[in-house]
Amino acid sequence: MDQNWLNKWNERYENDDYAYGLQPNEYLAEQLAKWPVGKILFPAEGEGRNAVFAAQLGWEVSAFDISQAGQQKAQALAAAKNVHIDYQVGELQHLDYAPNSFDAIALIFAHFPASIKSSLHKMLVTLLKPGGIVIFEAFSKNHLAYLEKDEKVGGPKDIASLFSIEEIQADFKNFTFDILQEAIITLREGTFHNGQGAVIRFIARKN
Repeated sequence: MDQNWLNKWNERYENDDYAYGLQPNEYLAEQLAKWPVGKILFPAEGEGRNAVFAAQLGWEVSAFDISQAGQQKAQALAAAKNVHIDYQVGELQHLDYAPNSFDAIALIFAHFPASIKSSLHKMLVTLLKPGGIVIFEAFSKNHLAYLEKDEKVGGPKDIASLFSIEEIQADFKNFTFDILQEAIITLREGTFHNGQGAVIRFIARKN
C-alpha cells in the first residue's frame, strides 16, 4: 500500500469531528430498508457511519479499511450506539474473509486507487453468496466538472479513480442489475461531501 495513500486517510480521520458526518449515506439507508437483514460487508468503511447504521437495523456487520484512525472512530461510534461491528484494518488480500459468506456488500464512495479498483471489485465478488446483493454509490467520471466548480463536494481529482457505467458492467459481469444509473445529487455529508455532484448508483444480484 502506498504510504501517501495511507497517510491521507489517517490524517483525515484523526480529528475529533467525523469527516463525513454521523448519519448514514442516504442511498444506502434507502436501499437497506428494502432487504431482509443478513451478513453485510463494508469495504473502505472509514469512520463507520454506514456500518453502525446497518448494525442498528440488525445486520451482522463486517467492515475494513486501511486506516487505524478510521477503525478507532468507528468502534467508538458503535459503542456509543450500543452495537457491534467486526472492523478489520488492512488490505483486502491480507484479510481472512471466506468466499460466499456475505448476503450483501455495500460500496459507498469506496474509491480505491485506480490501479487496483477493478481487481478489488473482482475479489469482493467472490465473498458474496449467490443471490447476494451489491449496493453501490460513488462518483462518476462526469463528477470532475462539478468538482472544478466547487471543491467542497469532494471526491477524487483524477478521472481514472472515478467510475463509468461501462467499467461497472465489466467488473460485475455475473450480476443482474436491478438499478444501474448515473445521477446528479446534492450531498450533505460532514465536512468533505457538500454540494452537487455526479454519481453512479447500482443495485445488483450475484447470479
